[in-house]
Amino acid sequence: MIPDEVKNVIQSAYRQILESKGLTPRYGQRLMIAEIARSLGGIVDTERAALQAPVPMEGEPDPELPPGPICVVEAGTGTGKTLAYVLGTLPVARHLKKTVILATATVALQEQVTLKDLPDIKRYSDLEFSFTLAKGRGRYLCLSKLDQLLQGNASLNAMADLYGDVITPPNAQSLALYERMFHKLNAGEWQGDRDDWEELLGDQDWIPVTVDNGQCMGQKCSNFSNCCFYKAREEVQKADCVVANHDLVLADLALGGGVILPAPQDSIYIFDEAHHLPLKSNNHFSCFTRLKSSLANLDQWRKSLAKLGGDTLLEENRTVKRELGTIDDAMSLAEIRLNEIWPLCEQVLQSTPRDRQSDRTGENRAEQLQYAFELGQVPESIRELAEELNAQFTRLATVFQDIGNDLKRGMEEGQGVESRQRAEFWFPLVGTMTSRAAAAQKLWQNFAMRDTPGEAPWARWLGLSEQGGSPDISLSCSPVLAARTLQEKLWSVCSGAILTSATLSALGQFEVLRMRAGLPAHTTYHRIASPFDYANAARFIVPKLNCDPSNSVQHTEAIIRMLPKVLNRSEGALMLFSSRRQMTDVLEGLDREWRELILCQDDYQKAQLLKFHKQRIDKGDPSIIFGLASFAEGVDLPGKYCEHVLIAKIPFAVPNDPIEATLSQWIEKQGGNPFMTLAVPEAAFKLVQAAGRLLRNEKDTGRITLFDERIVSKFYGASILNSLPPYRREIFPAELESYSEAP
Repeated sequence: MIPDEVKNVIQSAYRQILESKGLTPRYGQRLMIAEIARSLGGIVDTERAALQAPVPMEGEPDPELPPGPICVVEAGTGTGKTLAYVLGTLPVARHLKKTVILATATVALQEQVTLKDLPDIKRYSDLEFSFTLAKGRGRYLCLSKLDQLLQGNASLNAMADLYGDVITPPNAQSLALYERMFHKLNAGEWQGDRDDWEELLGDQDWIPVTVDNGQCMGQKCSNFSNCCFYKAREEVQKADCVVANHDLVLADLALGGGVILPAPQDSIYIFDEAHHLPLKSNNHFSCFTRLKSSLANLDQWRKSLAKLGGDTLLEENRTVKRELGTIDDAMSLAEIRLNEIWPLCEQVLQSTPRDRQSDRTGENRAEQLQYAFELGQVPESIRELAEELNAQFTRLATVFQDIGNDLKRGMEEGQGVESRQRAEFWFPLVGTMTSRAAAAQKLWQNFAMRDTPGEAPWARWLGLSEQGGSPDISLSCSPVLAARTLQEKLWSVCSGAILTSATLSALGQFEVLRMRAGLPAHTTYHRIASPFDYANAARFIVPKLNCDPSNSVQHTEAIIRMLPKVLNRSEGALMLFSSRRQMTDVLEGLDREWRELILCQDDYQKAQLLKFHKQRIDKGDPSIIFGLASFAEGVDLPGKYCEHVLIAKIPFAVPNDPIEATLSQWIEKQGGNPFMTLAVPEAAFKLVQAAGRLLRNEKDTGRITLFDERIVSKFYGASILNSLPPYRREIFPAELESYSEAP
């Protein structure tokens, strides 16, 4: 239960914000604030009980606190989610001396929260709180790397002569850029944040002056006291509210929690756009390697270690000298096993039926050839080689780590200046070797592992792709459910968590989210309706096409015939496709006069395309966007910019996705129906998101046209149709029937 003083703070802040900005209270927003605050009240009760509990006698275990509350809130568009979850969470967190970690899924939302929403809440209320934006190490400049690049003949050029295969001096243009960076830092005009630089920085200029976790020397670095990343991290540890993204939260959890961000047990998490969290978790804990790239790494490591072992200016390099023979044996054996596993993987790929090969129709262009092992079970011949490769890469990662520790000792105070400089030069290179060896080891360990009976398996698959003009075989694996990872690393240890988005349920239920995210039994769920008048604002139209979308040729032809009849040249429109191939086929099949009106996703960067579209509409010209899945959410085209959303078909998942295929096989093995358990709810969820591109505020009006009559004709169609907001439905309108037949 929340103390009265905290309730008063929340109510006062909300009232002040409404009065200051001239806003009227929204029922859904008030309800969301109340439900979040009520849920987090469980933390207050737990903390109070812990304080009142008797101190355990010596030798007795400390009593375990119950897990923190988890609150899921689906809040329809127009609710005003950001204000609701900040007011419902922040006063409770401050009362408990907990940090709020506000995690978004996109950079755009992150910027909106930090640049607009949180400053507005501070400005228009009497809430006192601090906030900061947390970013990964790779967004900050490394002073040591910048020093090396600017030292010129004194250091860098001499090293480049000796180690030309691992370091390349900057050209004159890059050197001028780095000089400007140096002066801006010294003048206090820049804090080393890539996103705050005065112009867009390409990877070719940025990567040489930043490091990842494995390359960073931490407190051993001679520039530690002025480090851009650690200075920013100090702000993160002090702030009441830390704005991050899902990936950074997951990276911190993978390191054990509390390494990059405040510790989970001291934090209350808010996950906005929370439907992304399970997929991002799977991606974060997945593994990947390429066979030829691994062989190239081994060859490069052998050369680098030979040079490192012969570097007479290093005073602390005992490990590399002692272990050089052992390392060479491990690399030689790894090379043998990699060459042995290649033909086994190649044989599997060549036997792949054509209907299981990647057809490059999705959002991302996949490998040319792909094979997912059924239920993630790898053939014994490949598994045995994976065991041996796991052993060798474990050995390499361990020795590389030891070499790195030796180099760190070489940076201690009292060592010679040249020795310290050389150790600082070598450490990032050895750190990269350690990270790559550890990543390969993780993959081989997983391919050698047997899944626990009764639990969801890992997906394991092979891919064949072109790398530098020659074929390379990739091996990948991923959890099929984020449930276990999130249960162990987040839900069971955090003080509390709020998950919210405009769309979280599927077919009116939260079961898919619960299964994928592993939400605990004590989770509370709430659905808050949008304030929009859907029935009067939008029409949902399903033309009669007389064809099934599973027949892609007929369906594409039907869309080409129907589009000129349903499109209106006087309105902005967005057409969404599930298949890249169908998108391009429809575009090519239209008459030239229509093609000139279309902005296709394949022809522009997303931000550029949206900018061009708005410019056309502002000038009074017609404009139609053709896009794939990434345009079905997170795209905000209010008012005249989008008065018609067209959807090619019900967005069922791509059948050859290895993770979804493995999960479907496992559900079927458990006696379930993967189509009804996964495919239909997920498709309904995505259709709601796609249709949601139309109404972005209470004044918007327009049409949604779905070119898929399965929503009416199939047994599952009614449940998908009824999961949509209550748009005014027009099923098989008579005025379009004459265009449904082929000429």
